[in-house]
Amino acid sequence: MTLYEKVRQLGNRAYGVPRLGIPEYQWWSEALHGLSNAGPGTFFDNSVPHGTSYPTPILTTASFNESLWNTIGKAVSTEARALYNLGHAGLTFWSPTINVARDPRWGRIIETPGEDPFVVGTYAVNYVRGLQDVEGPESNKYKDLNSRPLKVSACCKHFTAYDLDNWKGIQRYSFDARVTEQDLVETFNRPFQMCVQNGDVSSVMCSFNRINGIPACADHKLLKETIRQDWDLHGYIVADCDSVEVMIKDQKWLNVDNETAVSYTLQAGLDLDCGVYYTDNLENAVKHGKVGEGDVDQSLQYLYVVLMRLGIFDGQPQYNSLGINEVCTNAHIELAGEAAREGIVLLKNDNGVLPLATKRNETLAVVGPHANASVAMIGNYAFNTYTEGSPCRYSTPLNGFSSYGSVNYAVGCSDVKCANGNLIGAAVEAAKTADATIIVAGIDLSIEAETRDRLDILLPGNQTDLINQVADVAKGPVVLVIMSAGGVDISFAKNNPKIHAILWAGYPGAEGGQAIADVVFGKYNPGGRLPLTWYQADYVDKIPFTSMQLRPDDSKGYPGRTYKFYDGPTVFPYGYGLSYTKFNYTLKAAPSELSTKLSKFQHCRDLPYKNGTIRPSCPAILIDDMRCHNKFTFDIEVKNVGNRDGDEVVLIYSQPPLGILGTHIKQLIKFQRVSVAARTSKLVHFAINICQGLGIVDSNGNAVLPSGSHTIIVGDHQIVHPIQLTYH
Repeated sequence: MTLYEKVRQLGNRAYGVPRLGIPEYQWWSEALHGLSNAGPGTFFDNSVPHGTSYPTPILTTASFNESLWNTIGKAVSTEARALYNLGHAGLTFWSPTINVARDPRWGRIIETPGEDPFVVGTYAVNYVRGLQDVEGPESNKYKDLNSRPLKVSACCKHFTAYDLDNWKGIQRYSFDARVTEQDLVETFNRPFQMCVQNGDVSSVMCSFNRINGIPACADHKLLKETIRQDWDLHGYIVADCDSVEVMIKDQKWLNVDNETAVSYTLQAGLDLDCGVYYTDNLENAVKHGKVGEGDVDQSLQYLYVVLMRLGIFDGQPQYNSLGINEVCTNAHIELAGEAAREGIVLLKNDNGVLPLATKRNETLAVVGPHANASVAMIGNYAFNTYTEGSPCRYSTPLNGFSSYGSVNYAVGCSDVKCANGNLIGAAVEAAKTADATIIVAGIDLSIEAETRDRLDILLPGNQTDLINQVADVAKGPVVLVIMSAGGVDISFAKNNPKIHAILWAGYPGAEGGQAIADVVFGKYNPGGRLPLTWYQADYVDKIPFTSMQLRPDDSKGYPGRTYKFYDGPTVFPYGYGLSYTKFNYTLKAAPSELSTKLSKFQHCRDLPYKNGTIRPSCPAILIDDMRCHNKFTFDIEVKNVGNRDGDEVVLIYSQPPLGILGTHIKQLIKFQRVSVAARTSKLVHFAINICQGLGIVDSNGNAVLPSGSHTIIVGDHQIVHPIQLTYH
């Protein structure tokens, strides 16, 4: 290739080289929770009008079901291969979004797997493996992972410390995230490290924002040293769309010109520009000596190796038969419904009012701004209404409840903003005569979305009045269903005895309406758990969105963030969720002591302790100096003591030794969703890596393993078990 031909391949629209038989290629497609028409690389028309739309990641994560996450990835990649064969898609998908939901106001929580970095990373690994892995006996034979075939190529985004879009005039394009090394390693980077090292993702996308003054897409330490060298990425690094332009025009970083900017980003490790700045400016940057042609060649190699692994040039025969019959299959539609059912969280169930019995509840009032939701249920990065394409079908809440009884529908508010109460009266009248009333309320993309952060975490407009007025006059039981991604302070409903049950349904995908109805009427026993802390409304008054620190800042009166560092009052805590049955836990096997013999190459490291704490002789060891292959067993018997079959999510937390300053309150280290039939039990086995389970990150950003008395906590303290770790 000539230099001109080379640089023309480094934008999301790669122009190809006709004289060499290299075709044009569009790198940008999206597959966040199903195929999407949001990127130019995938399109729908009369010949391929639909794709399966799964729940948004925040609800799918609430299932805490790793196999479900992986299975959805497999289903999405099958439809992707089918559309590729039909000429309607590429094979590179810039999904999933794996930024940690640091603040409840962030508009893109809808795209994320929640606030816990370990859960976010675990979701990423499973979804990416589902998208990318070629199944079969040959799949594990590749010692050189750069030659491992790919079903499709996934991309973990947006690296890093990106979780603010547009708040009080502060925009992601100009925001400088001031982040400590401790928070970067422990929280913001951890999901990406897991995605690269455990998921073997073939691409990482850098974010718009600056981090400690340096644009993420121009940061040599983050891109070339961390992702490429330390984590050993097998793939390419791409910019969030127009990030290079943003760096020049919005951030005015170093006040450099176009050629200098692209030379900096290329040398920092950015291989592909979503935009035109590489294709328009790199040739002259090379000619003027600002960057070497060898840097261009290196990025081209990373990009074209991924295309070769996908079989773009010589095919992947096992996928050649996939076509329109593999799109919107009954199995995929059922999987979308199952994902919604597994994710739905039961937040309140006074006196066991749920599940509703069909014989006693033949007439239903289904009211509220989401009572007949369709497009709102699929969230973003699904199907834009201004472009061709839509889900296989919609099952609205109205559809779903109509399958269980005679429905009287009243919207109550014209939209979720509920600016006036003109329509509340009809909803009130419907509730007066119905055997049961279901209020479907919440928010949507007009309130929380990309480029749209929230100012408060309350229900908008007159929704609270709608809910209270309906509940006051309802003849029968009242069930409140909330659709949202971020938490909403619904303390009024939680504390209102006339609102008997509350469900959180996230944005449940195109099959969401039937899923909600199936849970309410007991066809499915809910087992989802909140992947976010639901804070009280005044939380957002105590800390500015722009404060990136996770730990409390007593000098400023700032509370901590996420369950790991916040111990104040909540509406509902992280991991909360009820069931129609009851489970008991019994600890069956666990060590009480763990001892590690130190070699002459391992040195004790000091840690800061509270006054009065007795310091161990060897406070901690640097994890990088340890092999960390050892695991300990933690076995729990989960017994279903109720009369209904159900799923229980077992959450295992660790708590560091008391007295160490600046550590987390607790951290999730393992989880498993287990199905247990009524009046039976199952043994759940956990093998926990000592370093991953008991390690902490010190104030310098070093991962260390502290000695002392660690505590393993199961669920909401159903089991509390100490483990003494010593060095000798």
